[in-house]
Amino acid sequence: MELNLLKKYKLKYYITNMVLLNNKENTISTIGAVMGKKGNVFFMGVVSTILGGLFIGDRLYKMAAVPKLHEPDEVHENQMIQSGRMWVRNSPDKKDIYLDSIDKLHLHAAYIANKEQSHKYAICIHGINDNSEYMGAYALHYQSKGYNTLLPDLRGHGKSEGGYAGFGIQDRYDILQWIYWIIKRDKDAKIVLHGVSMGAATVLMTTGERLPENVKAAVEDSSYTTVKEQFADVYHMLKGSFFPVALPLWIIRMEIKLRADYDINDGDCIAAVKRSATPTMFMHGDSDRFINPKMCKRLFEASTCEKEYCTIIGADHIEGIRKDTSKYWSRIDSFIDKQVG
Repeated sequence: MELNLLKKYKLKYYITNMVLLNNKENTISTIGAVMGKKGNVFFMGVVSTILGGLFIGDRLYKMAAVPKLHEPDEVHENQMIQSGRMWVRNSPDKKDIYLDSIDKLHLHAAYIANKEQSHKYAICIHGINDNSEYMGAYALHYQSKGYNTLLPDLRGHGKSEGGYAGFGIQDRYDILQWIYWIIKRDKDAKIVLHGVSMGAATVLMTTGERLPENVKAAVEDSSYTTVKEQFADVYHMLKGSFFPVALPLWIIRMEIKLRADYDINDGDCIAAVKRSATPTMFMHGDSDRFINPKMCKRLFEASTCEKEYCTIIGADHIEGIRKDTSKYWSRIDSFIDKQVG
């Protein structure tokens, strides 16, 4: 990487890391000789502090941005989700589709055509630390309503390249490519976007972009308002989170900028829904312990599109489909039927 291409915020951090990684003994000796005994003690204290910061930064980055991939033999505790996962994995109609992202990552999606010829499509988008198979239970419902279903693996998940989670910031452009993959094959396509958790945030950020008229509706189930706010909430949940939240947020932001080349401050679903013209169903469980249910209300109130709001009573994070299956799908079906027909 050429230094003249680095932004100012990267330059200091990059140089600091490179100095420490190339920590030559003669460099320390020279500085020690110049500074004297007291200066040497001070210098070593600074080095120890920075090294500790680098260790913390690496740990925070791995906790926040490196997906913990779902193992193939892992069984989900809920039978509905597990059955949907197995349906995707073993469906004779499944096709593995690949395309390259704008930043040259090889991305995967599972495509399952409906048994009846149809121009209706549902793109079902999973959350962090999982893969396309998780959305099998959702895809099965859409199949029963006559939809073809496309289940992408978000970057860094499943069979898609990346090695990191995009939190919707870069994923929105990947979903745009999947949308155009469908339209290229069916110019009359009527598309619904349905995402859960990070997938819901991806849906909202996607609707904040200029979309083709083929995208008729969106369903967001348990999205956060902004990536920064969600990171702050998660940090407060951690044991030993005694540092002021601004410090770990700054460290995570710098680490992600350097390693994944995006800015978490760009993950703003509030701003996206203000721009969106896509009719959207906003859903959240009122007992969600991971993403604050109040975020859904704020997203709903900020949006200017045609919209509806649904709370699933007693549902924890993305448990709405399981806690009250009838209400979950009746509200969604009623909403999207008006948009798709």
